[in-house]
Amino acid sequence: MATLVLAVVCCGFYPLVVFGIAQTFFPGPANGSLIVGSDGTLRGSKLLGQGFVTEKYFHSRPSAAGNGYDAASSGGSNLGPTSQKLNDVVRERIDAYRKENSLKETDPVPADAVTASGSGLDPHISVRNAELQAARVAKARTLSGEKVRALITENTDSAGFGFPGNAGVNVLKLNLALDQLK
Repeated sequence: MATLVLAVVCCGFYPLVVFGIAQTFFPGPANGSLIVGSDGTLRGSKLLGQGFVTEKYFHSRPSAAGNGYDAASSGGSNLGPTSQKLNDVVRERIDAYRKENSLKETDPVPADAVTASGSGLDPHISVRNAELQAARVAKARTLSGEKVRALITENTDSAGFGFPGNAGVNVLKLNLALDQLK
C-alpha cells in the first residue's frame, strides 16, 4: 500500500504540481527560454550557443560539444593547460581571430574568443569580444559603428544576481537584432 501511495504522490501528483507552478510563474524558462523570430519561427534558445561563421554576424565562443554546439554531446574538450594540442588549437584560433577582425599581431585577444566553455554551449561572449568584432560586422552590413555598439549594449546581460561574474553579450539575441535592422 505504501509503494502505491508513494508512486502516486512521487510519480504523479508531485510532478504535476511542479509542472503547474513552473508553467504559471515561469513559463519562459520552463519551456526552454525559446526565442521566436518576428515571423513566428523558432530561432533557438537564449540559453544555448549557436555557431555563426559569416562576416555579417558576431561569432560565438568556440564549441567542444560534438560537431559544434550539439546539445546531445555537451561537454568540454578535457584538454588541460599543459596539453600541446590545446596550445596549438588556441594559437590557431588567436591567429584566425586577429585576421578576421583586422587586429594587429600584438593586440590582445579575449580568452572567450579562443577557448570553449565547460559545456561547449555557452550563449554569451564577453563585452570586449563583442567590441572587437563590432567593426567587422558594421563593415559587412554597411552600418555605423555606433549603431552596432548600441545593439551590443542592448543585448548585454548583467552579471548573475548583479554582482558575481561579468556581464555577457548573448550572441543569438544580438545577431537576431542585427537581422531585424532593415
